[in-house]
Amino acid sequence: MNRCLLLAIVLFSTCALASDDWKLAYDREGIRVYLASASDSPYQQFRGVSTMKASVRTLTDLQENLRVACKWLYACEQMRLLEVDGDTTWVYLTTDLPWPTLPRDIVLKVTSERLDDGTLVRHLSADPRKVPEENGLIRVQRLSGEWVMKPLGERQTEVTYQLQADPAGDVPGWLANRFVVDAPVVTLRTLRAVAERQP
Repeated sequence: MNRCLLLAIVLFSTCALASDDWKLAYDREGIRVYLASASDSPYQQFRGVSTMKASVRTLTDLQENLRVACKWLYACEQMRLLEVDGDTTWVYLTTDLPWPTLPRDIVLKVTSERLDDGTLVRHLSADPRKVPEENGLIRVQRLSGEWVMKPLGERQTEVTYQLQADPAGDVPGWLANRFVVDAPVVTLRTLRAVAERQP
């Protein structure tokens, strides 16, 4: 079974869950998005939170099915499994971002951790040298984040998606600013819609 995928994924954007400088940037449709500066990057990190009427198992399955995962993950063009080693999975994905931004690719390392209360945490990081770079794509070198899926009941889960990344290359400021809100909102909204339709 392909554990830990995605997640993802994925794409762009520390895991400073205890950070005090998170500012609420979006609060609609049952989705809250917080933004914070990152000490080692000019790009902001985001944290999106939503409660979904779906079990952790259902959400896990939707993450591990990469064909489906790429459909609900913001700006995902394609995603494929590279390797599984115990609780760690490597996934390759390419992005489909608005013009004039050139397409990126990411080698995403996902390590899964199950907590005593049934919460599933998937730690995300970039592993840019895992596979050779592709012509015509800019390889993302730095990315860190996590998915946290905390069960609140039999079919209710609080989902947190947090990411901070340096997209590499030239990215217009308007697009970078839009990404940190659009990525969690679109990802969580679409994941929730898919998850809540599952039996």
